[in-house]
Amino acid sequence: MKTRDFYYDLPEELIAQHPIENRSESKLLILDKETNNIEHKKFKNIIQYLNKGDTLVLNDTRVIPARIFGHRIGKEESIEFLLLRSIEKDTWMSLVRPGKKARIGRKIEFGKGELVGEIIGIEEDGSRIIRFEYQGVFKEILDKLGQMPLPPYIKERLEDKERYQTVFSRESGSAAAPTAGLHFTDELLKKIKAKGINIAFITLHVGLATFRPVKAENIEDHHMHSEFYTVSEKTANIINNTRRNGKRIISVGTTTTRTLEAIVDEKGLISPESGWTDIFIYPGYNFKIVDALITNFHLPESSLMMLVSAFVNRESILNTYNIAIEKKYRFFSFGDAMLIK
Repeated sequence: MKTRDFYYDLPEELIAQHPIENRSESKLLILDKETNNIEHKKFKNIIQYLNKGDTLVLNDTRVIPARIFGHRIGKEESIEFLLLRSIEKDTWMSLVRPGKKARIGRKIEFGKGELVGEIIGIEEDGSRIIRFEYQGVFKEILDKLGQMPLPPYIKERLEDKERYQTVFSRESGSAAAPTAGLHFTDELLKKIKAKGINIAFITLHVGLATFRPVKAENIEDHHMHSEFYTVSEKTANIINNTRRNGKRIISVGTTTTRTLEAIVDEKGLISPESGWTDIFIYPGYNFKIVDALITNFHLPESSLMMLVSAFVNRESILNTYNIAIEKKYRFFSFGDAMLIK
């Protein structure tokens, strides 16, 4: 299957540049994967499509202010670092611009010397491994010096950093938000619980590679970057009991979906565990645990387009996207949502 099979033409004005004022007032497109029937609602109406005993699974990762600017010690030129993931204590994989300024052995100063990093490795894809030295608490220093790593298609400044966090975020470590979760409010989650719907949390720290267009001509040649996940015993028990009771697992976002599908066993059950996953889901994949999916509208030719196409089928997804374009839905991270049931 070719990567170009997952292309669609999106008018630039439909790329959402900022979040709407009320998270749950975003549009919601409901797609029935069996009948291809489509409905148009507000996201707050999603509770109508959740049944007592179902389990809603959310990714509680929290985005770190991973974009930091520094300069070589003794030089004035600015070098931009985007921290992708922690390899070990004080050592990070990062993207760098301009890369030629970040050679092995070079030391980079951030802020007024609160943070100093040394380039200790260069990966095949050009990303750098940087080891930091500092006094105090790294998270506090990063909060002071760092900026929120918004995707490149968002050109407008984000006034409130918390709008690129879900209201249930708590485990810091992501370079990008699990955007399907951005539509939930505390009030909506309370109503969902009151209806008798279980809420369970997994953690998957999202890397930027998840959102990028696939470069390989044949999708089978694409390799996903690994991302770290954690699933607790409490979450495993909630999900397994839901399965045994014949109720649905409703995954919020592609990151949650990838985590669940990476750890499910042949009986459709999961165990508490932590680890790394590079699972790549594309058409032909047989979903083992996810029954319904809440997701945003994704970039053309991205691995996320391929995942949702696997959940329904490519033709149906492309048709649905074209309808969303006609109806002026907002696309990508700050855009509207879709429920595939």
